[in-house]
Amino acid sequence: MQIQINTDSTIEQHEPLTRHAELVVQETIGRFSEHITRVVVHLGETSDSKSSSSDHRCLMEARIEGHPPIVASDHAASLHQAIQRAADKLKRAIDSTLGRISDSGKGSHGGAEAAPEQHEEP
Repeated sequence: MQIQINTDSTIEQHEPLTRHAELVVQETIGRFSEHITRVVVHLGETSDSKSSSSDHRCLMEARIEGHPPIVASDHAASLHQAIQRAADKLKRAIDSTLGRISDSGKGSHGGAEAAPEQHEEP
C-alpha cells in the first residue's frame, strides 16, 4: 500500500508531519493493505472569517483495485486530530465497502436465504 501526502499552500510539508500521517494511516487501515493500492492524504487549513481560529482539514482517499475511490474527511482544531479522525472514518468506510464486495461474491443469491419452495395443491 502506497501512501502519498499532499498539502495545500497553507501547510508546510515537513518530515515529522509526513511520518505522523503515514503512521496513522498504517496503524488505522494497515490491516486492509492487501486490498488497497494507494492512500492519498490531503492536508489543509481554512480560516473562519467569523473568528480568528483556523480549521485544519484532512481528506483521505483510498484506492481499491477495480473499485471507485473511498473518501473520508474531517475538520478539527489541530491537524493531528483531523488526520486521526479522518483515518478512523476511512477505516469504517473501507470495512463496509470490503464487506459489501465480499458479500456480493458469495454465490448467486447475494447472501440472502433462498425462499422455501411453494407447492400447489391439486
